[in-house]
Amino acid sequence: MTTLFESTKTVKSELNKQKYIASDEIATIVYLAQKLGKPLLTEGPAGVGKTELAKAIAGATGRELIRLQCYEGLDESKALYEWEYSKQLLYTQLLRDKLNDTLGKAESLTEAADKLAQEEDVFFSERFLLQRPLLKAILSEQPSVLLIDEIDRADAEFEAFLLEVLSDFQVSVPELGTLTAKHRPFVILTSNNTRELSEALKRRCLYLFIDYPTLHEELAVVRLKVPDLNPKLAQQAVEFVQRLRKADMR
Repeated sequence: MTTLFESTKTVKSELNKQKYIASDEIATIVYLAQKLGKPLLTEGPAGVGKTELAKAIAGATGRELIRLQCYEGLDESKALYEWEYSKQLLYTQLLRDKLNDTLGKAESLTEAADKLAQEEDVFFSERFLLQRPLLKAILSEQPSVLLIDEIDRADAEFEAFLLEVLSDFQVSVPELGTLTAKHRPFVILTSNNTRELSEALKRRCLYLFIDYPTLHEELAVVRLKVPDLNPKLAQQAVEFVQRLRKADMR
């Protein structure tokens, strides 16, 4: 099941079923993102529910959540794909006799090299391709939700690479050619504002800033998540957290 949201009202009601309370602003931006087919960039302090929003959208639409956790030093191979060299080596050993038989019929070194080249596609096929999150989302047989979490922790170079992927939803694998998305994923990027993201990335996405909830909003979240909690205790806990956020802890 890969249901799409029919209206902002549907967004709010379906996310509520996933125990996520969406404001009118959140519901509107989510609806527009899926309607326009654009990535959704959510920024805000840590702990305000940016990642939970992606999980709730995946749950509400019945789509698989594919998550790419960003970090300093993340590169293309860790985000896109790698070749399973150990598996290739194992297959080479298992097929040694077949290779010896094929190469043994060659009358020269050049002919042997040509015969070996004809078989190299066997070892550089999708069965040996280790799909990382970006490629997994592109090749998914069903529509998915792609969460690119904490993009601000990745380097600017990776951000530039990501722009290329998000523009066409296709990647080039030299041994296999160009692989194009069978279904465009619903893309959600999150940022904790630890660094300024590029204007190019912001232009590519619909932007949503999620701030800390008000006392009323946070109390509603607590009641939804922990319905059996004593109302007075819930009120006291939320009031304490609200005061704690405003306190100067430095």
